[in-house]
Amino acid sequence: MKNYFHATCIALSLVAFVPAVQAADEVNLSQGLSITGKPLALHGYDPVAYFTLQTPTRGSDALTHVHRGATYRFVSEEHRKLFAANPERYLPQFGGYCAYGVTLGKKFDGDPNLWQVVDDRLYLNLNPEILALFNKDVPQNIRKAGKKWTGIEHTAVTDL
Repeated sequence: MKNYFHATCIALSLVAFVPAVQAADEVNLSQGLSITGKPLALHGYDPVAYFTLQTPTRGSDALTHVHRGATYRFVSEEHRKLFAANPERYLPQFGGYCAYGVTLGKKFDGDPNLWQVVDDRLYLNLNPEILALFNKDVPQNIRKAGKKWTGIEHTAVTDL
């Protein structure tokens, strides 16, 4: 009985641990789970709102869509449908991590309130000072981050 209990605990630990590690590799997720049972992306902000309302807007847990193992929230059914039809159009670049941090080969939290849309793509940054550094040469920083992202996208935050 003791061995069965021990083996069950190990198996449950691995099941609980693996999805979090896999998701953390590619998408900046909030701690805990949403009502969908999947981790929350973009700190609960509606990714479509940046494009339609031009402002960060918290979504509702009643209006969600799961994409690549992450839950996105929306302010309206229309936004949810737009996202579901074309997620790549609305997803924050670099998995929602800080765009300037990615230029350094790091995955720092992207603040949904420190955002900008450039060439129809959403970028987040860590804090106002980092956003100012990113804005010193936006085209160059986007190119540099794009090159770095291909090397770190599937690397866990703790390994960078």
